Amino acid sequence: MFARAPAWLTARPIAHRGLHDRSRGLVENMPSSIDAAVARNFGIEVDLQLSGDDEAMVHHDHQLGRLTEGSGDLLTKTAAELKSVPFKDTTDRMMTLGDLCDRVAGRVPLVLEVKSRFNRDRKLVTRMAEILGGYAGPAVAMSFDPDQVLAIRDLMPRIPRGVVAERYYKEDEWQRLPPDIVHRMIGLRHAFQTRPHFIAYWVNELPAPAPWIARNIFGCSLLTWTVRTPEQRDRASQYADQMIFEGFVPAD
Repeated sequence: MFARAPAWLTARPIAHRGLHDRSRGLVENMPSSIDAAVARNFGIEVDLQLSGDDEAMVHHDHQLGRLTEGSGDLLTKTAAELKSVPFKDTTDRMMTLGDLCDRVAGRVPLVLEVKSRFNRDRKLVTRMAEILGGYAGPAVAMSFDPDQVLAIRDLMPRIPRGVVAERYYKEDEWQRLPPDIVHRMIGLRHAFQTRPHFIAYWVNELPAPAPWIARNIFGCSLLTWTVRTPEQRDRASQYADQMIFEGFVPAD
């Protein structure tokens, strides 16, 4: 049987990569954006990448440069090197998952997205399991990659797990993957194997059959990302249990 995610996951809106605002020096996935989300009692969604020395780093991109000074793949740098990289428009530095847990200290839920290179490497989830094993606060883990969701199920069975999904996977990033991987992701075909507690689905593709079935037949909670506009917020309230948002501050 499928199990529903705990009620605290959907009780409050979830700030996408923290409550960030570049114009105010609050950059996504950075300590300042985490503090801003905690101050407003929002759940926090962040991305996790693996460093060259197998540490779980809070960062979205595989490569440096979009938000940071410098360049290079995170896998070519140690956690200590990454924590010293300057970020544009802020004095913040990159955090590890351990840093994030210490900073939040259980005050709001953490929604941790495992960024994947689709190579079945479980080092990132292994490190997450080590850290979250000693964390008492509310946390869930999720990924687009079914193999990473399976790793979460195997290595962190007590942590609620989710699938990040969309309907068609037509963007270039997905077309570069082997067709069999994309085929497995379409329509949540892997769900009877991964057995998620929740689905995080692209708001622009709601409603859709797969998340409807997951929510209404199998009882999975349904989050939706990334809600930015009034129209998207209306869609989220109609079709999902809670939104992952950015670009505005929901009313308390």
